[in-house]
Amino acid sequence: MNYHLRLMSEDDIPAVLAIQEESYPHELLESAAIIRQRLHSFPELAWVAEDAHGLCAYLFGYRSLAGKVTPLDGAFSAPNSPDCLYLHDLAVARRAAGRGIGPALVRRNLEHGRSPQIKYSALVSVQGSEDFWARLGYVAETELESVQQHNLASYRVPALYMVKPLH
Repeated sequence: MNYHLRLMSEDDIPAVLAIQEESYPHELLESAAIIRQRLHSFPELAWVAEDAHGLCAYLFGYRSLAGKVTPLDGAFSAPNSPDCLYLHDLAVARRAAGRGIGPALVRRNLEHGRSPQIKYSALVSVQGSEDFWARLGYVAETELESVQQHNLASYRVPALYMVKPLH
């Protein structure tokens, strides 16, 4: 079944929340308010996949600093001199799994988020997804400052901070 990628809109938030609820355990669910804030903060880096049945996947991104971990349910904020495209919360509905939608959303976000000053992409891997991210070129970064280790611990499940060089 075909799908297409497009930028997220405010009208997509209920479907995003439904996919999030289907994809993650209760302790990883993020609030509608934070989802909305992320969309409004970086609308050019909030992507969805849609097929004949409606929204089937989403991915948020924002410009950040390498080594900075966004805590669970934390707001996105851009530093003055970002060097990293942070990907947050890639989720694919079960009905759309196995169709290459996740990697397609990552590629699209990387295409739109690249710039000369953005030298890295980073994310937090949860639910044993590190092999998926490794296939896309991400590697675990275990040496984090204590504040960032605390942010990583906010996920309350096993979580890895992963980084990919872009240049």
